[in-house]
Amino acid sequence: MLAAGLAATLALTASGCAKSEDGDSGSGSKSAAEGEAGQVVSSPGAGDRETCVIGDYGAEKRNLKSATVGFSQSEKEANPFRIAETASLEAEARKRGVKLLTANAQSQFSKQISDVQDLIAKGADLLVIAPLNSEGWEPVLRQARSKHIPIVTIDRKINATACKDYVSFIGSDFVEQGRRAADRMIAATGGKGEVAILLGAAGNNVTTDRTKGFEERVKEKAPGLKVVFKQTGEFAREKGQQVTEQLIQSEPGIDGIYAENDEMGLGAVGALKGAGKKAGDIKIVTIDGTRNAVRGIVDGWIDGVVESNPRFGPLAFKTLDTFTKGGEVAQEIVIEDSAYTKDNAESDLGKAY
Repeated sequence: MLAAGLAATLALTASGCAKSEDGDSGSGSKSAAEGEAGQVVSSPGAGDRETCVIGDYGAEKRNLKSATVGFSQSEKEANPFRIAETASLEAEARKRGVKLLTANAQSQFSKQISDVQDLIAKGADLLVIAPLNSEGWEPVLRQARSKHIPIVTIDRKINATACKDYVSFIGSDFVEQGRRAADRMIAATGGKGEVAILLGAAGNNVTTDRTKGFEERVKEKAPGLKVVFKQTGEFAREKGQQVTEQLIQSEPGIDGIYAENDEMGLGAVGALKGAGKKAGDIKIVTIDGTRNAVRGIVDGWIDGVVESNPRFGPLAFKTLDTFTKGGEVAQEIVIEDSAYTKDNAESDLGKAY
């Protein structure tokens, strides 16, 4: 999840099928390319990393420009991350002259399944999916596989086999995001006290990994910092506020809140204000990089924001273009994210989304 204008370095990691042994040959070699809003990305394909090619996947080569791409968005676009994500896909499709069909599941998994099936029925030759959940994709995968439709997932993974059920996953290292959030919380609290975790939605790898990274780093580096409360805020501002209102009643001595996305963190800020707390009374660390959360740092309510880049358009289409031409693409493409702190929040506010 990097804000516009920051350079993103891609670490391409493994999980599946064909393997390129020569880092200097063909599409497996790395070359820098300008992405959206000045973002610098590496070409898909990765030397001696695990990759996928169209023959392994069972599809045939084609010209991306003549294809129809279907994009399935998972969540309501009241969330700035989802707004920026969809806008990035739409802008890149226009730039490349590619027909793009879009659907929004409105945070309903059953609707997302039917949305993707409908995109296939409408003639989508390629699919980009931002999954709501990691599980439950078998009906879609069977249908896409029977028609040899390549799938790229963004932001969240699906629990399936790379280079068989889907081509590539593009997203952040969510465990590392959790670790970095823990480092920020340790610095803010001095490594002592009690903290709460506002968990993301259940059933997807983002929540699992961001929790894992945070808890492991706290245990490793700050044994005096205890996680005493964990409850889902479902990645929503309203739910984050409700859970925080309960939290400050049940745990009045809480020292910090780790919100697994900005929206829940902003909900926590609203709850603290409603309870008469002052900025800085309870340390808040969040993940995403939205403008409102970064403004929260400037205003003193939030102590740090780990970025998570939503601008997948250039890289998703580059991956599909390389793949459909017969080139190798990495089965997992990980964008390294930056961060906002009190040192850079004000100067970099314009880079937030």
